[in-house]
Amino acid sequence: MSRLPMFPEALRQFLKKPATNLFPARYLPKSITGFLGKVAAGEATINPPVAVPKNFRGKIAYDRDACIGCKLCIRVCPAHAIEFIPETKTVRIFVTQCIFCSQCNDACPVSCLHMSDEFMVADADRYSENLIVE
Repeated sequence: MSRLPMFPEALRQFLKKPATNLFPARYLPKSITGFLGKVAAGEATINPPVAVPKNFRGKIAYDRDACIGCKLCIRVCPAHAIEFIPETKTVRIFVTQCIFCSQCNDACPVSCLHMSDEFMVADADRYSENLIVE
């Protein structure tokens, strides 16, 4: 056994129950209808998303009405994920560029930005409505 020290650990991991939750069904591709049909028939259940820990840094949330257009969030963003919209004096945040560092939240003088609990932000189109916060 000294020649293959990873074999016992690999066997243990193979026989263990997974530590992760099943992927929430609402995020499955539209082409997968068999599972949803079983859910409708009562043969399967949809697992709820995992609970997030306190102070979790998920998708950024933006209160447009509270924003004063000071641009401090843009200056501190290391990923350059925030752009200013001069017509409305608000910002647009590109979630696909965001590194979830929360520096914009700390810099905002009116606290119009905060990190939400939403972590399921995957999408096929990087410019979809789900991935741009305005």
